[in-house]
Amino acid sequence: MSGEEAEHVLKNRLSAWFAVWMGLLTVAFYLWPDQHMLWWGAIGLSSVAGVVVGVLVHRPSRRWPWLLLATALACFGAGDFLYNLLTDVFAIDNPFPSLSDVLYLAMYPLLAGGLLGFIRSRTGRSNRDSLIDAATFTIGLALLSWIFLIDPYVRSTELTLLQKLVSIAYPLGDVLTLAVFVRLLTGGVRRNGTINLLGLGTAGLLAADVVYGLIQLNGSWHVGGPTDLGWVLCYSAWAAAALHPSMVAMTEPTRSAAADLDGRRIVLLGLASLIAPGVLLIEASLETVRDAAVIAAASGVMFALVLTRLAGVMGNHRQSLARERELREVTTTLVAAADTGEALAAVQTTLERLLPADTPHVVALVRVGAEEELPAPGLVRVSGLAPDVRARLREFSSTLRHPLAATDHTLYLAAPTETLQLLQPTFDVLAGQAAMALERITLAAEVNRRSSEAYFRTLIHNTSDVILIIDDNDVIQYASPAAGTVFGDERIAGYELWEFLARDERARLAELLGQVRAGLHAHDVMDVRAERVDGSGLLVEIDCRDLRADTTVGGLVLTVRDVTERRRMEEQLIRQAFHDALTGLANRVLFGDRVEQAVFRGQRDGSLVGVLFIDLDDFKIVNDTLGHGIGDELLKAVGKRITGELRPSDTVARLGGDEFAALIEADSIADLELAAERINLALAEPFAVAGESVNGISSIGLSTTIDANSAEELLRQADLALYVAKGAGKGQWRRYQSDLHTAVLERLELRAALDQAVKESQFVLQYQPIVDLETGVPLGFEALVRWNHPTRGMIAPGHFIEVAEESGLIVPMGRMVLQQALNTAGRWQRSTAPGALRYISVNVSARQFRTPGFVEEVRQMLRASGVEPGTLLLEITESLLLRNDDTVRADLDALRAMGIRLAIDDFGTGYSSLSYLQHMPIDVLKIDKSFIDDMLSSAQQRAVVTAIVQLAQTFNLSVVAEGVEQPGQREALHEIGCPYGQGYLFAKPLSEPDAFALIPKTAPFAAMA
Repeated sequence: MSGEEAEHVLKNRLSAWFAVWMGLLTVAFYLWPDQHMLWWGAIGLSSVAGVVVGVLVHRPSRRWPWLLLATALACFGAGDFLYNLLTDVFAIDNPFPSLSDVLYLAMYPLLAGGLLGFIRSRTGRSNRDSLIDAATFTIGLALLSWIFLIDPYVRSTELTLLQKLVSIAYPLGDVLTLAVFVRLLTGGVRRNGTINLLGLGTAGLLAADVVYGLIQLNGSWHVGGPTDLGWVLCYSAWAAAALHPSMVAMTEPTRSAAADLDGRRIVLLGLASLIAPGVLLIEASLETVRDAAVIAAASGVMFALVLTRLAGVMGNHRQSLARERELREVTTTLVAAADTGEALAAVQTTLERLLPADTPHVVALVRVGAEEELPAPGLVRVSGLAPDVRARLREFSSTLRHPLAATDHTLYLAAPTETLQLLQPTFDVLAGQAAMALERITLAAEVNRRSSEAYFRTLIHNTSDVILIIDDNDVIQYASPAAGTVFGDERIAGYELWEFLARDERARLAELLGQVRAGLHAHDVMDVRAERVDGSGLLVEIDCRDLRADTTVGGLVLTVRDVTERRRMEEQLIRQAFHDALTGLANRVLFGDRVEQAVFRGQRDGSLVGVLFIDLDDFKIVNDTLGHGIGDELLKAVGKRITGELRPSDTVARLGGDEFAALIEADSIADLELAAERINLALAEPFAVAGESVNGISSIGLSTTIDANSAEELLRQADLALYVAKGAGKGQWRRYQSDLHTAVLERLELRAALDQAVKESQFVLQYQPIVDLETGVPLGFEALVRWNHPTRGMIAPGHFIEVAEESGLIVPMGRMVLQQALNTAGRWQRSTAPGALRYISVNVSARQFRTPGFVEEVRQMLRASGVEPGTLLLEITESLLLRNDDTVRADLDALRAMGIRLAIDDFGTGYSSLSYLQHMPIDVLKIDKSFIDDMLSSAQQRAVVTAIVQLAQTFNLSVVAEGVEQPGQREALHEIGCPYGQGYLFAKPLSEPDAFALIPKTAPFAAMA
């Protein structure tokens, strides 16, 4: 007999040997009553030792329930020893209550804790059905305990309060023990030797306690009577349970069958439910019904428990039907599954549907090694699994598993233990169906594989790829028929491979073949230039595998594929990926890569690298006025002109839209600045595009590696320099320097302060009069905004309007200016003679004008201020009219229909066009100050002003000259027929009171048309 077999026999016989030993001690206890203290102590000590030995020998997964049981027995034995000591040594007759009762009573919670540990280990934390069954049975027996044991103690007049409490505690402890043990029995687990022995010991304890209680009520109890057999049975059975091999199952999870309401359980529950009416009937027959309230309460509770149990049975039945429906559906899916992945996906989906909603779970499919055995199915602890499986299921303590033999996999489902116990039968059925489906799929795949060998043989003979087999001398032993298509002749077997390759490629391929033969490359692919039989060239992809060890092949297998056209398309796609489709220049991706490489080279060899960011200043206007086709042609021309100003080694890129960039490696900063200046001057020259002379003026930002340590920083500094250049005006370039960063920060601070200014209404209006140049009488006023800064004082619009345009704050600011100007005009009109104030002029930005609802906003402001629409003159810029925008035209017509007049501000400085003067509803042209400044010293400027005035007269428009500062300018304007003007010659922008003082007391004779 081997050592393992001997150990197995020993474990199986331990409980029997222990039973014999306890029998001998019991016999000695009754044969020699004078030494009962010795024998009884040996019985208690043997019981505790038996439990401890059982734990050490069988090593259960959880020891603490058994150790609690051993502690309970120790308390029981210690209580017996102390009781015997009091009676035998100290000659106390029936010491009750005593310190021994404390130890006896301590046994009950310890025993209940151990039994609860078994319940928790085997059936999870909660099982409502089993709990209801146990409660029903326990309440019935508890009622009997009350009637026959507890109530007499309560009513006794001979016992002290302490004696009553101790006497009542014993039956309560018995009820507690009974309740927990019945809960263990009703958990739906399989019975085994250990459970039977625990039940036998519990029964002995309860019987002995009941008899002991009755004796205490009716007489005096003494050691050595038949009652002691119950306690001997308790000692012996509980220790034997720990020594029995099945004790390890008490702490292992097992399937719960709490929903199974079999005939035996129904009978037991029925009998328990009849206890209360039976007791009532007995008391009624004796004509002494003393416990009616207790009996009624017990009956009501048991009735409620039975109803709850029936509801649970119905719920479990519905769940069972739902699980059966899911199994039927997945069976159909598994029958139709075409491959392993589809079948396993169906299994996982079904498991997720079977689980209660929001139940945490993990479904895992684990491959079993070729030399490993498939594990047994069932509910197991995660802690006992292999490390890799345990890591995947570490969130849970238990898991269901089932081997799928056809795939060498094991299916695991980890979830809360109580959920797994309920789901185990369904899981086993589902896994079994999956195993059969996988076996069917595997067999079908094998049949298909064998039946498809002929198909693959045909495929090789008809594929466009050439299959070559060459020997160790590089002679072609076999060539598939596709060789005729690729090389021009399929009869190439017997020729050396090198005869079909370009000469300069032979060494490279020979090196690869040598590495494959040496085992350095099991599989490799390379492109090789080859030659056809007729001498024409092609590009082929060669895939080489060493199959010399395969007796059916015996050589190197080369798969040759003609990739000439594919590589050409790939090169084209790569070019498209890294080049701009419109200009053919590098795109942002390629430019960024080259900048990184250049910066790396510069850090290595100390060379200087510069980046130019180039942005066309008026490209949007070109697109809006001349169309996108002209815009695209302009971008092409700009790209060519920039490239022409740089060396072939420099990189020019189009980053998107009208943004270009250049990468230059130079010897000095002066060279980079010279390149920026050359490009700036070159782009300032007009472009001839499709018969049009188009402006390509641009702003340029320059950065160098002197100030930047990385490509990212270099690009960011170039962008910052461009930002500053654009802020300085059109056609400017700037090189990044540290002080630029300060300037940008100041601009950002200005933007933040401007936002706060809009919120706090820090803007005020000043009014500059527009006068009749002949009489000097003011006809109206232009409202000009000023920023009353809290710390910097009054700020002119030139310092903040551009920032307001960029940030979009121009819209709320313009709305505020228009409202305030109309309110002022309303007050003036109400305080002067009718017609004294002919009009108030307000600038409106293009962005504000395009804001949805602008026309309705103006109408509401006019109504609120009481100003007549004809008093309002709105000044707009030429850029608003250049776009062929139906919405803008409709809004202009709507304003004109209301009686509002419209003026073009700074006429002549932009893309002036006769077409919009002819078709747009314009009333007034305002000549920009830049034309007025030089008209006295420049005949050409005077001629330009004269032409504008005559043009206005031709279209029946009024003209206002801006920036009139000298008497000579007034006289010259009057001579050429310009009727109105404004400027410092007449008045600077004035506050509201000062401007009001200039309004004539009566209506002026002249009026703007």
